[in-house]
Amino acid sequence: MTADASLEPPLGDFGLARRVAAEALGAALLLAVVVGSGIMGERLSGGNQAMALLANTLATGAGLVVLITVFGPVSGAHFNPAVTLVFAIRRELGAGVAAAYVAAQIAGGVLGVWAAHAMFAEPIWQVSTRLRDGPAQAFSEFVATFGLILTILGTLRFRPQATPAAVGLYIAAAYWFTASTSFANPAVTLARSLSDTFAGIAPSSAPAFIAAQLAGAMAAAGLCKWLLAKP
Repeated sequence: MTADASLEPPLGDFGLARRVAAEALGAALLLAVVVGSGIMGERLSGGNQAMALLANTLATGAGLVVLITVFGPVSGAHFNPAVTLVFAIRRELGAGVAAAYVAAQIAGGVLGVWAAHAMFAEPIWQVSTRLRDGPAQAFSEFVATFGLILTILGTLRFRPQATPAAVGLYIAAAYWFTASTSFANPAVTLARSLSDTFAGIAPSSAPAFIAAQLAGAMAAAGLCKWLLAKP
């Protein structure tokens, strides 16, 4: 997820340490939003799963708009290894920087989950038991991530100022049109496996999600290379 017209905006003003810190902090806040709103939604919904999911959806979409707007000019606001991989393949991000981004995203995501647990007086260390298995779930993650990358690359190509809102709206929509509720992010998937709450995913379900996410990202990147090429 990036909010600028190129992956490296005027990022020259920001050294690698600050860019990596922005990715870690952004991922942490994103996971705090996702997991925290899931806990709050479930507690207040009185067992109504649709209402809990709606609360989770609205908080996540709104949070993404804010986080991408704030951190986009610093790091590009990826918060997502699949996004970072796409820009590395496009040669808009060096391999070393990409590796640092991914490590920061994963570490930040885990810290964000722990922060959400602490805010709601949940045990900090948890392992999810929420199974999300089956071909339909994996295909949903392929579709969700394909659409996310298409949204990012399309808005960056034609309307970069709209990227934060477009990404937030797309993820909010994908919560409801995918069977998996649109994780669309390997770091988010790993972090959510450490939360046995509404937003969790069992560790045994995570590998299929991550494989589908990476495949969806690569498919979208390949399509956009042709579809969005300058005349």
